[in-house]
Amino acid sequence: MSTIRIYDTTLRDGSQGEGVSFSLQDKLMITQKLADFGFDYVEGGYPLSNPKDSEYFLRVRDLDLGELKVAAFGMTRRRGVAAENDTGMQALRDSLAPVCTVVGKTWDLHVTEVLRVDEAENLAMIRDSVAFLKAEGREVVYDAEHFFDGFRANPDYALATIQAAAEAGADIIVPCDTNGGRMPEQIVEALEAAKTVVNVPLGIHCHNDCELAVANTLAAVLNGAVQVQGTINGLGERCGNADLISVVANLALKYGNEVLRGRGVGRLTELSRYVYELANMNFYASQPFVGSSAFAHKGGMHVHAVNRIAHSYEHIEPESVGNERRVLVSELSGRSNIVALTTRYQLDQDGELMSRILEEVQNRESEGYQYEAAEASFDLLVKKLAGTYEPFFRRIHYRVNMETERARISSNDNDLTLHAAQMPLTEATIKLMIDGNAEPEHVVAEGDGPVNALDNALRKALHPAYPNLKSMHLVDYKVRVINSTEGTAARVRVVIESRDADHVWSTVGVSENIIEASWLALIDSVEYKLFKDAGALGSGAQKQDASAAEPVRS
Repeated sequence: MSTIRIYDTTLRDGSQGEGVSFSLQDKLMITQKLADFGFDYVEGGYPLSNPKDSEYFLRVRDLDLGELKVAAFGMTRRRGVAAENDTGMQALRDSLAPVCTVVGKTWDLHVTEVLRVDEAENLAMIRDSVAFLKAEGREVVYDAEHFFDGFRANPDYALATIQAAAEAGADIIVPCDTNGGRMPEQIVEALEAAKTVVNVPLGIHCHNDCELAVANTLAAVLNGAVQVQGTINGLGERCGNADLISVVANLALKYGNEVLRGRGVGRLTELSRYVYELANMNFYASQPFVGSSAFAHKGGMHVHAVNRIAHSYEHIEPESVGNERRVLVSELSGRSNIVALTTRYQLDQDGELMSRILEEVQNRESEGYQYEAAEASFDLLVKKLAGTYEPFFRRIHYRVNMETERARISSNDNDLTLHAAQMPLTEATIKLMIDGNAEPEHVVAEGDGPVNALDNALRKALHPAYPNLKSMHLVDYKVRVINSTEGTAARVRVVIESRDADHVWSTVGVSENIIEASWLALIDSVEYKLFKDAGALGSGAQKQDASAAEPVRS
């Protein structure tokens, strides 16, 4: 078993991805999380580039990071400037980071056309920069930028650059597929050549422009690389970097390497979602190992097999990376899907009921319903078909009014001025009969839009009887036109995601009227919450760390 050191550059390389921005507090929190997960290195940023990164290296010293090493990133000294006088070198030194990562040019094209220096000066820049930081007592990681492109263009010079870094005392040399365009066999060829000219340990840093970053990283490890660089969830410029989630899972579970000090692999799903949340990005459902769809089964034949022998359709146990198996229900489902999803209700022995549920699901999906993304609505449907559904409330009627204020016209010295009207006012009136009450509740509430007004009115009516609804929030609202050829008379599907302190769940409604479709999804969401809290449901909701959120404004 080999120990592979994991070097995370989410905070620097990952933040260069489009739409990705981390605050100083985000960076500190991710650093602490990586330490808790057993990472070896975290690249905190480029201390010369901006005040936030400079402040990071001051604040990170106060964290208890255990064995995690913080690395400061920078470039080789400028041409014609001594390393000790170069502002970049000084910034790396003054960061007091125990590790300094220096990136230098390997491809002769970049040396002569981008840096505009001669090849000898570039070699001197590499040597002087590494030697300066080693003299300051730092561990030095040398990133050989564009190494694989440089090797193909001019192998002798590319190898000379890493020799210069090795001779100056670099602790590890990391060839980089900076453009992300190399194939696995090209990675192996260049690394084999590198091993013939330096005795320093080698790492690997790959970008994903050909969707081969993970494959190229694994190929490098199989051919002697002892450190892998990448980002959580593959964040990064252009198409991103090697996804350390997949790299770590493959190294540990497929190749048996020791990674993350033996303690973080089983929680990779948690780490992936943590970084998505801080980056304010949606989870990637189909992400290998940790996505919500990674172990989701929809085809009836697949589910039947998984119920008998899980590994017949799963390459690993979901729990080995902190994920879970999901069975989806749709018009493609077979009886096995229904049995798997209704196990918690102990209805699997009722063959006739199983058939009715499957038939109803198929009929409803032909009308536009979709239950694979609305498992809470499916749970309520099962209760209705099983005869165990007793509603907490019944709608008598609802009404939604929208009214705009008239625009005003004022006159001043024969000048007419049109004053724009304010946003439309939305008001919902609901009349409900609540279980146990002798008289109906008849309430009115305003909102920012029709769905928000209905939500406010429904809560106003139900809160006295069901105060636990205060912990429930609507956090997402999606509308999809089903039969677009019908124009404005088309049927729409509304999916609402809700959460409370412990769980998140989704419900669906379909109608030609968008307000009615929204109402159907809304009352399913409320009823699911009430059934769940009353202990009248199984574990259909997905347990998460769900922070409070504002109600959806729609």
